[in-house]
Amino acid sequence: MSKSLKRVKRALEDAGIATEVKELGLARTAAQAAEAAGCHLDQIAKSIIFRGEDSGEAILFLTAGGNKVCAEKASALAGEALGKADAALIRAQTGFAIGGVSPIGHLNPIRAFLDPRLLEFPTIWAAAGTPNHVFEMKSTDLPPMTGAQAADFVE
Repeated sequence: MSKSLKRVKRALEDAGIATEVKELGLARTAAQAAEAAGCHLDQIAKSIIFRGEDSGEAILFLTAGGNKVCAEKASALAGEALGKADAALIRAQTGFAIGGVSPIGHLNPIRAFLDPRLLEFPTIWAAAGTPNHVFEMKSTDLPPMTGAQAADFVE
């Protein structure tokens, strides 16, 4: 088991969330993940990370699977222009590789924003630290576990 997957499982256990991590196989898109998990597309919590142009820090946007981040709205929320976060920044900030970034279990604190669409479902599915693993959790557990602020930042 990878270190990243272990970190996510530990974060779930520490929060008292009993859930099973599911191996998906090939699921490179939110639609493929939703199909494999057997859920609605918007129940997939995508972890989209940008780099703050002023701060140089990674900023996390947790987005419903069918939604896209609006760069202008996201920048206004972040209070700075946003650019593309490279693999090195994502790995350093979160401890995860691109494609497997979980909303929880990060190595370092990260500023986070949450798409309110995710809260419309009783449960959501998110990456478990690898591109091939997901877990299900109550949507209402996501904000306190991530510190994410619910806000409108989608197109």
